[in-house]
Amino acid sequence: MTPTSGSTDAARTGTTDVLDVPAYVDGAWLATGTQVVRTGPYTRTAVSRAHQADDELVRRATAAAVPAAATVAAQTPADRAAALERAAVLSAQRRDEIAHRLALELGKPVRDGRNEADRVAATFRIAAAEARRLGGEILPAEGWEHGRGTTVLTRRSPVGVVLAITPFNAPANLLAHKLAAAYAAGNATIVKAPPQAPAATAVVVEIALDAGLPPTAVQLLHGGPEIGAALCAAPQVNAVAFTGSAAAGAAVARAAGPKRTVLELGGNAATIVAHDADVAAAAAACARTGYSNSGQSCVSVQRVYVHRSRMAEFLPAFTEQVRALRVGDPLDPATDVGSMVDDDAARRVVDWTEEAARDGAGIPVAGVRTHATVTPTVIVDPPTSARVVREEIFGPVVVVLGYDDLDDVVAACNASRYGLQAGLFTEDVRTIFRLWRDLEVGGLVVNGPSNHRLDHIPFGGVKDSGIGRESPAHMIDDFTITKTMHLRGVSLWG
Repeated sequence: MTPTSGSTDAARTGTTDVLDVPAYVDGAWLATGTQVVRTGPYTRTAVSRAHQADDELVRRATAAAVPAAATVAAQTPADRAAALERAAVLSAQRRDEIAHRLALELGKPVRDGRNEADRVAATFRIAAAEARRLGGEILPAEGWEHGRGTTVLTRRSPVGVVLAITPFNAPANLLAHKLAAAYAAGNATIVKAPPQAPAATAVVVEIALDAGLPPTAVQLLHGGPEIGAALCAAPQVNAVAFTGSAAAGAAVARAAGPKRTVLELGGNAATIVAHDADVAAAAAACARTGYSNSGQSCVSVQRVYVHRSRMAEFLPAFTEQVRALRVGDPLDPATDVGSMVDDDAARRVVDWTEEAARDGAGIPVAGVRTHATVTPTVIVDPPTSARVVREEIFGPVVVVLGYDDLDDVVAACNASRYGLQAGLFTEDVRTIFRLWRDLEVGGLVVNGPSNHRLDHIPFGGVKDSGIGRESPAHMIDDFTITKTMHLRGVSLWG
């Protein structure tokens, strides 16, 4: 267990004692180095303090990870799967603790935090199943004349050391994806925690270790971008998995150089409500998912394109649903919308909304900021040049725009530099297949909003939304290499 000065008790009893979060290097929790305090965006009090890494700790962590990778690689897939299944059980047992830490450090409503904890457990379980599927194949070498008399086999072999850099908005589950897939594939993992959520990150590492991962199979470091850059550049690191902004992703790619990278970056997701849509269902779904986690999700519903023939029906239904959302204390199970990650993020939301209003947009529901909390905002028909349309707002704002022609809305969606995921409400199968083909996105959700994800299904985008796909099965592909063996003079055909 993490030596967190009573942090486990604090998390379970609902107190707001400051959670002490050490680094974890070479099998030991290290409460050394400069401490950085995290102030809760809703509580406005200190909630955690993380012990920061320096160059020496980076050196120790990367050095320890190399022999640890050999230890993990020597485990059978069944051994790894068993540990991951135990991690799933422990995650479920510590569900409320995970949710409590997310609420304190991030202002995430505890109801959403419990859902994230459930997904952590599911992700560990999915990765366990994928570990059991590891294997290889016999290639059809003798299907070609020059391959006669040769049998060729392949196997999936771990890359070695995986660096997991995780974001603040879903730090527990997005770490589970990276850590579980890396371990299932037979690798050691170095975790670089987000500065905004050190305690929520540490509990997932703790669960993995308690579940039976080798003590040195995971290293946990805290720090800013300079620590992430040093880890990316470290020659001991063989693959990098990063979730965060497009700008930070570009910096990660530059620092990592010619290494395997999985980059899950930003988005300004669009949901299209077609002329034949179930408008009531679309309005309810967009309101429910556009403001969850205060809109701080890369697939959060940001732009809703509504056919103009249905706009008079959609907008009142949508705004009614939005006004009914409960904003307040993230520790209250009845809260729908808590706070944003910090005051600067909240100010950005207000600034961008005011800018859209000055440019002629309607604001039927105006957000009100109190410190880091912004109540839900609805913006109608801003100009396409507005930042709330072009960029990722990552806040509790949904922009509603009318459209007349499907070609125009496809062009508007594809004009974005992002392409992560889109939603579509329609009953027309031709429209469904057309948009699946023509929209420049990694995924299309039909009769649902853009903010929908299943942890066992590939997830990722195109353009500035990233490289690669998340989900244990697809990440295992990125965290392994294909090794080939040629058996000369051995034929399967006689």
